[in-house]
Amino acid sequence: MQQPPIPEADIEISELRKLTDLIRQKYGYDFKDYAMSSFKRRIRRVLDLYKYKTVDKLVNVLENNPNFFEEFISEITVNVTEMFRDPTFWKALREQIIPNVMLNHDKINIWHAGCASGEEVVSMTILLKEMGILDKAKIVATDLDTAIIDKAKRAVYSAKNMELNRKNYQRCMGNNDANLDVYFKETNGEVAFDKSMLENVTFRRHDLVLGAVFSKFDLVLCRNVMIYFNQSLQNTVLNKLHESLFKYSYLAIGSKESLIWCEIANKFIVVNNEEKIYKKIKD
Repeated sequence: MQQPPIPEADIEISELRKLTDLIRQKYGYDFKDYAMSSFKRRIRRVLDLYKYKTVDKLVNVLENNPNFFEEFISEITVNVTEMFRDPTFWKALREQIIPNVMLNHDKINIWHAGCASGEEVVSMTILLKEMGILDKAKIVATDLDTAIIDKAKRAVYSAKNMELNRKNYQRCMGNNDANLDVYFKETNGEVAFDKSMLENVTFRRHDLVLGAVFSKFDLVLCRNVMIYFNQSLQNTVLNKLHESLFKYSYLAIGSKESLIWCEIANKFIVVNNEEKIYKKIKD
């Protein structure tokens, strides 16, 4: 008989603390400042998926089976995305933000922080190619999850998602006849994007929580990542993103995220409030 899901109330804060302490000490990942309700839901999902009755059982498995950890990370990190998500955002990049960067530069450096399975990265390369400047771009795409980075490198996705991706692309371009299909080949229910589009992209594992600032960029996209962090961790991450930007460069965050309340809010100005795009004005 199948075990019923563990009620959310049965996962105690002390249990989650024991879990996050083990992960930090043994594997060097820090989840203690993730938004509690979101983190608890993901742990519940893992317990249900592997039919573990208690958090202690999960702790025991992680402690004694390091090979399981990569599976665990893939399950609790959020990897759901789509191409040209929020088409009006991509239109703002194409018509306003990227042209402003290129006014004073002959190249553009872009960081996709929390790139998940890479749909956002592929979208960016298509956008830049159609603007005629893909060869002038250097793109770094990072994520916490090494398995999902490997997937992003492959740029192979389920064909069933392409209808939504096509609609987003057409809305972004403002052209119902825009043809996304020229960038990929479909075989056996999967679409594989042209690998030459990713020649200027470097994929690497990077931890936004514990990782150091590693470069400077003209544009940083960290969209729909910080909604899973508590306020303290959001401040920490936003400070790193600020430090990763050249002065007068741009930061894009998710539609449900904000800089208004954070410690470094006065170091940015709002460029596009609806699309949550900001410009760094102070070091």
